[in-house]
Amino acid sequence: MDELLPPDDDPRRQPVREWIANHSNPTPREFAESGYVAPHWPAPYGLGADPVQQIIIDDEFSRAGMKRPSNQIGIGWAAPTIIFAGTQEQKDRYVLPALAAEEIWCQLFSEPGAGSDLAGLSTRAVRDGDEWVVNGQKVWTTGAHYSKFGILIARTDPDAPKHKGITYFICPMDSPGIEIRTIKNIAGAESFNEVFFTDVRIPDANVVGDVNEGWRLAKVTLGNERVSLSTGGVLWGAGSTALDIIEEAKKLGPHSAAMRQRLAHLYIEHTVIEIIRMRTLTARLRGEQPGPEASIRKIMADEHGQRAMEVARDITGADAMIIGEPDAKTGKTIRSKSWYSGYMFSKALTIGGGTGEVQRNILGERVLGLPPEPDPEKGLSWADTRRGG
Repeated sequence: MDELLPPDDDPRRQPVREWIANHSNPTPREFAESGYVAPHWPAPYGLGADPVQQIIIDDEFSRAGMKRPSNQIGIGWAAPTIIFAGTQEQKDRYVLPALAAEEIWCQLFSEPGAGSDLAGLSTRAVRDGDEWVVNGQKVWTTGAHYSKFGILIARTDPDAPKHKGITYFICPMDSPGIEIRTIKNIAGAESFNEVFFTDVRIPDANVVGDVNEGWRLAKVTLGNERVSLSTGGVLWGAGSTALDIIEEAKKLGPHSAAMRQRLAHLYIEHTVIEIIRMRTLTARLRGEQPGPEASIRKIMADEHGQRAMEVARDITGADAMIIGEPDAKTGKTIRSKSWYSGYMFSKALTIGGGTGEVQRNILGERVLGLPPEPDPEKGLSWADTRRGG
């Protein structure tokens, strides 16, 4: 990692250090207007930073202990798409508030009948003058219950093939006709939601890009992708890494030979996944697009996360399945208790963000060149697929 970082006296570090020195406690809006929240974005929203500049900025902010505003969907998906295809009015209205996390966004994509095959979505939007009337249902919408806006894809031409006839909307989440129901997951958290649309009216001014071209936008990312130094080892839902679990195991030992072997295997997996991440990062620093390692790492990291949380459960025994009040005697929360939600949620790792099976299909077809699976719906309109051809 040290070899990837430009030296301390690299002149590109100086502007970042000066900004940090002059903004010891910046407001979210100051952060947004500085361009440092998403430096890879084009000006005036970012700095048009190349990969090396991005890791310099990451490194300097990490040293200073400064955190950027957090708005996962707004910064990671909504604003980049608006910058790419939105009108100037949309850019002026939505991008900076998203960067500053003043307005939180959610993603209204998945449906009960359209998950892995998202293009089969059935939520409909019908034009009525200067508005679109939306009816349907979305599911697994993280943060819908506290979001200001959602990025919504809905079917606007049922007679087009399923990958066509979809339009991309900016949806105000307080619109009349929207009902949000929280879903309690297996770990007891209520972060997911079902979202129901009943005659919801969205202004035509909220269409991003061209009507019926929303599928293309749903896959859009800017060419100058985000390059980050942050580790990929954090286990989703736990805030821990395999190394944290191994350190905890040392405190709770001695362990059986079988458990020692599991811990060694966990360390090896963590190291391999980190090496793959570094390979991706170095490719970007050379100005190259990542190869298949990104998809491979997704599969490996999800399964690694499940195995790691199973080890965390086993090394701590029954205490690992306790959630709630601190220890009655000491008044302190046992570290392992924080792994309860991590272990329970880890079951979803191989489903969320694209199932492991779908990821393997992608690798088989796009990397290994294997023939694609037969598609009985090829050439049919979406409406025909609903009628069974």
